[in-house]
Amino acid sequence: MKELVEYIARALVDNPDQVQVKEVEGEKTTVYELRVGEGDLGKVIGKHGRTARSIRTLLNAAATKMGKRAVLEILE
Repeated sequence: MKELVEYIARALVDNPDQVQVKEVEGEKTTVYELRVGEGDLGKVIGKHGRTARSIRTLLNAAATKMGKRAVLEILE
């Protein structure tokens, strides 16, 4: 799942080398923290958060298929 978030984010940004995804395991939920390079934050969030919402939807679909729960946090 971490690779899925990384793959999508790298495809969207201008500096794919600066994409970092950190996986934080909880009891019931796994949190994925996404960091991108300066100036690329808007590309990952999109207009009115549409791109971020789409990434979260894909992540939730993949997690549900595996019987897990996942949350995406986009950090500056």
